Amino acid sequence: MKNKVKTVLKKVVLGAYALGTKLLPVDDRIVIFESSLGRNSTGSPRAVCDYMVKKGLDKYYKLYYILDDKKNVNNGIRNLPKSVKRVRNSRILYYYLFARAGFIVSDTRFQNYMIKRKNCTYVQTWHGTPLKKLALDMTSVNMSVSKDIEEYKREFVENSATWDYLVSQNSFSSKVLPGAFGYKGELLEIGYPRNDVLNKYAKNELTERGREKNRILKFKIREKLGLPLDKKVMLYAPTWRDNAFVDAENYKFITQMDMDKMKAAFGSDAIMALKYHYLVSDKAASNLEAMHKGFIYTFNGNVDISYLYIAADILITDYSSVMFDYSLLKRPMFFYDFDLDSYRDEMRGFYFDFLKEAPGPVVKETGELIEEIKKGDKLYFEKYGKKYDAFCKKYHEYENGRASEKIVEIICGK
Repeated sequence: MKNKVKTVLKKVVLGAYALGTKLLPVDDRIVIFESSLGRNSTGSPRAVCDYMVKKGLDKYYKLYYILDDKKNVNNGIRNLPKSVKRVRNSRILYYYLFARAGFIVSDTRFQNYMIKRKNCTYVQTWHGTPLKKLALDMTSVNMSVSKDIEEYKREFVENSATWDYLVSQNSFSSKVLPGAFGYKGELLEIGYPRNDVLNKYAKNELTERGREKNRILKFKIREKLGLPLDKKVMLYAPTWRDNAFVDAENYKFITQMDMDKMKAAFGSDAIMALKYHYLVSDKAASNLEAMHKGFIYTFNGNVDISYLYIAADILITDYSSVMFDYSLLKRPMFFYDFDLDSYRDEMRGFYFDFLKEAPGPVVKETGELIEEIKKGDKLYFEKYGKKYDAFCKKYHEYENGRASEKIVEIICGK
């Protein structure tokens, strides 16, 4: 009975919302932001939102952030500015704002029942340069969404038709993403707003004064995140596995890394910052922190990974797009790919020859990973320096630290 009432209420609300999109005027001053399906306030939408506030534009524009939980306003370093209104996902105000918004900035898709009005501009920032195949390029769906592949692709095409702009990090993405999404609109070849802070950090490294600023920033971030100041930080940031789900919305944390071995090898002078994907919400990752107290520090989707990049000395990942962003800092990257063959050949497939282009060692065993890390930075760059430079040249093509500014110029130029 309760579910039937909910279904009826939802139909009524959606009907009223659809009517509102026909009767209510669009308000060019309403700007909506959403990150990670509303689960947090991080990434590129947050970077654009913060930039607008920094420039004082919140005095004219009405800024709203969509959140599943209105308490999720801290990105690990700072809260959302008070001038940015928090709005609960799928509530009455949510639908009212979408019926009237003049501008939308999001890094993921909205439900297909959402109506994008003609006079509303929607910037889809997306959330990374792809290694693994996406959407229309996939041959099967192994995710928690119980849909056949054709339905999944059709919904993606319908969704991308609502986007006015799609952000690209490089010409590789400019070629791949439109075909993967069935997108026919305009590309914003400006790099990712979330990486503006990394571009600034990289630029600071060119001068002695800048390096001192970076040193202070790095330790301030570690303090904020509760990380030790006197130890090396290894950031472990793997992607999620499509077929390892808890329910329709949440995925399991999957790894075969032997944390006892990692602690024995590095625990005296290093710690591991474990950042799991925002879709991962089971307790496996956080349990690791309790089991390896003082060595493993876990961070969920609420913490903006850009700050963890700055705090970390090395990155351990797998097939995640974090490799394309972290490499802006020119620090060592290690690829722990215990399931490489099945992930590449059965689950997703890749857009490029990963083993050929990976700017660091690709290993399948914990022992191999330990051995590679222990070789140190000097040997790492002697062996992988040329591949690293080629990787950066290809995938950082449009990065210049002004992506947020460029999107805000579009908002203000309406």
